[in-house]
Amino acid sequence: MTQTVPPALSQGYGYGIILGVGFAFAIFMISLTHILKRYNNEVVTSEMFTTAGRTMKSGLVASAVVSSWTWAATLLQSSGVCYRYGVSGPFWYASGATVQILLFATLAITLKRRAPNAHTFLEAVKARYGTATHFVFILYGVMTNVLVSLMLIAGGAATINALTGVSAVAAIFLMPIPVVAYTFIGGLKATFITDYIHGLAVLIIIITFSLTAYATSDVLGSPSVVYDLLVKAAEAHPVAGNEGGSYLTMRSSGGVTFFIINIVGNFGTVFLDNGYFNKAIAAHPAHALPGYIIGGLAWLPIPLVTATTLGLSALALESSPRFPTFPNRMSEADVSAGLALPYAAVALLGKGGAAATLVMIFLAVTSSFNSELVATSSIFTYDIYRTYFRPNAGGKSLIWISHMCMVVYALIICCISVGLWFNGISMGYLYLLMGVLISAAVIPATLTLLWDGQNKWAAMLSPVFGTACAITAWLVTSKKSCGTLTVECTGSNTPMLAGNVTALFAPLLCISVCTIIFGFDKYNWKSMGLIRQADDHEMIVESGLDEEAQREAEHRVRLSQEEEEQKLSRAFKISVTVTAILAVSLLVLWPMPMYGSRYIFSKSFFTGWVSVGIAWIFLSLLAVGVYPAWESRETLIKVTTMMLRGGRLPKRQVIDGEAVKVEESSGSATPVQVDSMAKK
Repeated sequence: MTQTVPPALSQGYGYGIILGVGFAFAIFMISLTHILKRYNNEVVTSEMFTTAGRTMKSGLVASAVVSSWTWAATLLQSSGVCYRYGVSGPFWYASGATVQILLFATLAITLKRRAPNAHTFLEAVKARYGTATHFVFILYGVMTNVLVSLMLIAGGAATINALTGVSAVAAIFLMPIPVVAYTFIGGLKATFITDYIHGLAVLIIIITFSLTAYATSDVLGSPSVVYDLLVKAAEAHPVAGNEGGSYLTMRSSGGVTFFIINIVGNFGTVFLDNGYFNKAIAAHPAHALPGYIIGGLAWLPIPLVTATTLGLSALALESSPRFPTFPNRMSEADVSAGLALPYAAVALLGKGGAAATLVMIFLAVTSSFNSELVATSSIFTYDIYRTYFRPNAGGKSLIWISHMCMVVYALIICCISVGLWFNGISMGYLYLLMGVLISAAVIPATLTLLWDGQNKWAAMLSPVFGTACAITAWLVTSKKSCGTLTVECTGSNTPMLAGNVTALFAPLLCISVCTIIFGFDKYNWKSMGLIRQADDHEMIVESGLDEEAQREAEHRVRLSQEEEEQKLSRAFKISVTVTAILAVSLLVLWPMPMYGSRYIFSKSFFTGWVSVGIAWIFLSLLAVGVYPAWESRETLIKVTTMMLRGGRLPKRQVIDGEAVKVEESSGSATPVQVDSMAKK
């Protein structure tokens, strides 16, 4: 059980953030959608709702990746791992969750090449293997979205409850409402814009915390002071499995165990989360690769700096009366619930730190949850409704189904989250369990897009086989380790390690056996190219687009697909090399020499370590805070100018997202509109 600690803030702060900030942002986003419709003549058709026009540039793709990957777990779990294992924890978390984004760039490009009109990666599975395999992967795709959503809501509710005393149940049901509201109106495009704004705010708050802890704080104020306090902390309670019991070493057996679990689980979270495929589908062909590379490298310092600041601050300050649990240490339940970060923020900055944490976690939760809403609704809309119930469904009905799915999905997630809360299942537990349940589908899903030899039996059976083996390994190891199956035992490192590793690699055995029995597939990739875009003709006509403009728009789409293939072919060759080099650097070349040497940081090395992290996160601020705005400057200037002048573009310029000339995209979520008469 978590300790009873008086909240740092009143319930008014909690409800003010949830309702005030949440609904203010929802109103802003809904208003922005209408402003873009009026002054940029956009039509939110089913294609625009799900794919954002397929014209996003690298800056906004990167900011969307960063924001979507910055869950509550990114901030809370990384700080908890730091509290347990010291400086190694933030690095193991950051590097172990960055490589998936980098490697996913290759998969994203491949999907765009193989299935240029797809709305979900599951449509490609259906096109290749048929109905049975499609349903297997729908199960894993939805399961991934559900687990991620539960972690978001559970982590956010626990933090709000700890900081303000707001009922966790109330927080669970209230947090999703504004997110559903603006995603309901703006679709995927709204998530890109909110991701940018939320991500920028989160980065600024993290930088504020880091500069406070290592430069201006009256209780810490420098790396040297933090270093000395960490040395004292290790003397008082040395870390089992760490070199010399120190918090200042990469040599940590517990940290490495978490590192492996983290890598395996996050492969499933990225490679099976339709939200990341949504962003790949939305990206301009020339910007998918740089978007994911920039996003991955910009994301890495977020958990690294957050945890190195607040996780270490928790260790340094928990012997101080300023720390919420003083004179006791944090309980394991507190750490698993992700409370190291908020407690450290309170000790560091008092009520100001608590308020900043509240805003940061709320934004992280909502910006990631909107991606999960679109990801899940697109699965039910395109992979179930359009595929099996109404193959010729028009844009209006597709959007209606998407809306209904969002509302129902949010309600289901809230109800399950309440059940988890009352049964003591924390965000940390779900984070470790995630790989056990979903990672068995990673290799067959990847081979579906990359290897023409995987047959349908291998694709269909290997995920189920792998998950069965993983759950067995997890529970058997728990039973042998503890003698009983409790939440605490099944959530410990050794059983989770066994389950996660088994989940990722067991499917290889099944794929090999199925290949031997049924032979190679020899797939030619053609059926993926036959996936249709939605029929939004009715919505385009109602928006004011005339017949001549429609014919011209269709012609531009055909031209853009040829150019798209050329761009993606070049990007694929580059991505294989670049992502492999970066992955090896982050997983082997950087950390392993420090682990093998058993090095314990000196004061000067620790100062350099902290300085590099802070410098890196400033670069992230430029990459995903400044650069996207610069890329979108033409659209921003145009819309702002027309609003100030009270003008409005002619209706004849209205062009649907699927009818945009790719080369002339504005670089924002707003595609450039082309006036057919001006072209003449």
